[in-house]
Amino acid sequence: MSLGRWDVRVSVSPNPSAVSCTDSEFCACLLVLINAHIDATANLFSVTTPFSLLFSVAPMGSTAKEEMNKFWDKNSRLNRPMSPHVTIYKWSVPMMMSITHRGTGIGLSGAISAFAVAALVLPGSYPYYLDLIHSLSIGPFLTGLAKFGIAFPVSYHTYNGIRHLGWDMGKGFKIPEVYRTGYTVIGLSVITSIALLMI
Repeated sequence: MSLGRWDVRVSVSPNPSAVSCTDSEFCACLLVLINAHIDATANLFSVTTPFSLLFSVAPMGSTAKEEMNKFWDKNSRLNRPMSPHVTIYKWSVPMMMSITHRGTGIGLSGAISAFAVAALVLPGSYPYYLDLIHSLSIGPFLTGLAKFGIAFPVSYHTYNGIRHLGWDMGKGFKIPEVYRTGYTVIGLSVITSIALLMI
């Protein structure tokens, strides 16, 4: 079924010429016209066809690499750090708490995953390994230190997670509130860890 005739206009001379062709001949006709135009002008991008919009070219000022080199040269000349690093900032409680929250999250997920894999892979059962730990007689100080080392990350991550949920609701963004809730999280985490240590 034919959709009609196509009119293709090609600028090969100061006077444009129009050529018509049917649907079945469109591709061949277009190729012949483009080839004739290339031979005549050696410039494919001046073809004025419905497809010429695909071949638009815009000049570029400078490359991304040149811009990046200018940026790094300027920073080097001004004795700035070559890359942003946390050490250029003054340490603060919110910064420390953010880093600690991420660290406890990574540590807890890693420990839980390792415990789960160990439970699946190692021979014996949980009571066997618990008795093994009791038989080591490591003393109350090291046992308490180990308990605190487990209890503090769990309690800190839990309380600070609740603090983050408050932020998700749009509460507590003012600087005094950030510090107050931060100190509250630290205090509750220490108290909870000591309480769990006594168990």
